[in-house]
Formats: sequence, structure tokens, C-alpha cells
Amino acid sequence: MECSANRQSEYKDINALKAVKVQAPDSSAREAAMRIWDDVAKPLDGMGDFEVILSRIAAIKGSTDFTLDRKAHIIMIADNGIVEEGVSQSGPEVTLSVAGNMVRGKSSVAVMAENRGIKTFIYDVGMKCDNPPEGCINAKVNRGTANFRIKKAMTAEEAMQAIMCGMDAVSACAKEGYDIISCGEMGIGNTTTSAAVCASLLKADSDIVTGRGAGLDNRKLQVKKQIIREAVKKYDLYNADAFDVLCAVGGYDIAALAGVCIGGALYRMPVVLDGVITMTAALLADRIIPGIRDYLILSHMGKEPASRLIADELKLKAVIDANMALGEGSGAVMMLSLLDDAYCVYTKAARFSDIRLENYVRFSKED
Repeated sequence: MECSANRQSEYKDINALKAVKVQAPDSSAREAAMRIWDDVAKPLDGMGDFEVILSRIAAIKGSTDFTLDRKAHIIMIADNGIVEEGVSQSGPEVTLSVAGNMVRGKSSVAVMAENRGIKTFIYDVGMKCDNPPEGCINAKVNRGTANFRIKKAMTAEEAMQAIMCGMDAVSACAKEGYDIISCGEMGIGNTTTSAAVCASLLKADSDIVTGRGAGLDNRKLQVKKQIIREAVKKYDLYNADAFDVLCAVGGYDIAALAGVCIGGALYRMPVVLDGVITMTAALLADRIIPGIRDYLILSHMGKEPASRLIADELKLKAVIDANMALGEGSGAVMMLSLLDDAYCVYTKAARFSDIRLENYVRFSKED
């Protein structure tokens, strides 16, 4: 699998991308899937949120007869120039090291994905190195973004290249017959870029959306918040559109993940989000092209304070609330496993119609 700036040739610039109209998922398929759930020999809504999620997947696929056999996990990796300002405990050497562990199958999410038979695709969209570790897909836009305290993080052309990479990745998965995609990321400094993007899009103060990332002390956390506050003011980001926000303070990983979310809608592929970085990318994608959120599934609610704000804004409900902050897509991969279990009930459990028992009756709230 590879990314090519020419593959999505119809989207030559952001205006062409903004002109895309997302087709809404098939509501009749969703309603039919809910009726199937009601026929499963169990209490009504016994599988809770999983009934809703699998019915949403039926709507995305346009059929109640869908499969979840082939799963892909896409990881976007990039470095961030803002790390120069001391907003992280570590530097780009850690990004490179973790990427190496990923391709060797030794990182946390790589071990989890292998355990579940999930194929992992690892993209270098902007690591601060000349050559990514063998096994990474080289889709490098640049060797890390610029330090947004000094200048905008990326050019419009760079942002589009990263977005196209994410869209291409989903296109390739669709052509190879994958049923569902989860996504993750890696890049030192990306809780700063995500907080800056989130603050701008939600018009929120940096105190509200900024967390400690991998573990900042109080002093560095205040520096991180102040840098974001300054950037919002410097680039007038409360009054900027989503793409301009991305260019000013985003990361290549966020841009590429936004492309994954857009690709999910274009290719009718459900995309399982992970933590705050992928959630920020999802919010960005939905602001660029309204309706993207209908193709997204939220796996877990992480530690970063922006997570709940974004979930509320996108009207997505997390299934896992385990105080996780690992990244890499760990929560998203866990969610794929849970969806497998729910799918088994949806497809294999006894039906009332099979065992000749009367279904439970669904009453309206007025009854």
C-alpha cells in the first residue's frame, strides 16, 4: 500500500475537496438492522450501544448483510516543530524509535493487532528523519512541521498532500476488500497540535482543551497552554476556517487522519477512532466536509480534556471508558474486538422467529 499525491487527482485543492457532498448512510438499512436485533432472542436493546453501532455499520454498507471479517488498522506518524518549545518530555528520536517497534510488531498496538489478526499499515507522513524504518510506508510530506510559534505549521499544499494520503489509504483498503478500518497515530508533540486545533475549531480557551500529554509537570503544562493561546491570537484562529486552522497549528498526522475520515465517507467504510488525536482529525474532517461524522465510530474516552468536548460536538458516544492514554490506536483496536463479539450475536444468535417464541414488544414512551 502506498500514498500518491496524484491518485486523488479530482481534488486538486481545498476548494475542490470542500465541494464534495457526502452521501448520507442508508437509513432503511439501519432500521432493518434494528429489526434484526429485535428478533434476536434476548431482551430488547440487550446489547445496548452495540446494537446502535452495528445498525450504523449496516447503514454505511447499505445492507444488513455485511461482514467484519477483514480489518485494517492505519497509523499515521509525524513529528511536530512545536516540540522545540519544550511542550513535551521527549523529542523526535522517540517518534522514530516507536515507529521501529511498530514495524517490528513490538509496540503495544502492534501486539494487540497481531493477536486479533488485524492488518496494520504504518505511514510515515512526516517523521524528522530521511528514511523511515523498513516496513513503514514512505508518504513523507516533510521532515516534521514548522514550529507554529514562529510560523505556520505547514503550507496549504503540504496539508492537501497529507489529507490525500489518508484518503488514498482508505481507497487502497476498499480495493483490497477490507470491511472496516481503525486508525491511530504517533508523533511527539501531537497533543499540543491537537489541542491547538481543537481550541480553534471549538472557540475554546487552551486551559479547557489542553492536557499533560505523555506527562508534563505543572510548569511545562502552563507553557503549553500559553503557546496555544498565543497561536490562536497570532493567526486569528477563532475566525479561521478549518483548513486554515490545520495549516496554522496542525500536524501532518492530523491532516492524514482527517483524510482517513473523509475516505471512510467516500468509500462507505466505517472508521473507528481512537483517542484525542484521531478525534481532533475527525472534527477537522467534519468541518471541512459536513456529514463525515456519520461514518465514524468512537472507541474510547481518553484522558485528554478535549476528548469529551469533541465527542459531544460530533455526537459520538464512546464505548470504552478506561482512562486510557496510550495512543497508536490501542483503544480503536480493542473496539474492533468488541465489535466482533457483537457481530457474532447479530449474525449467529437464536432468533425468536426460529424458536417459535413471541418477540418482546417495543412500546412507545407514551404507552
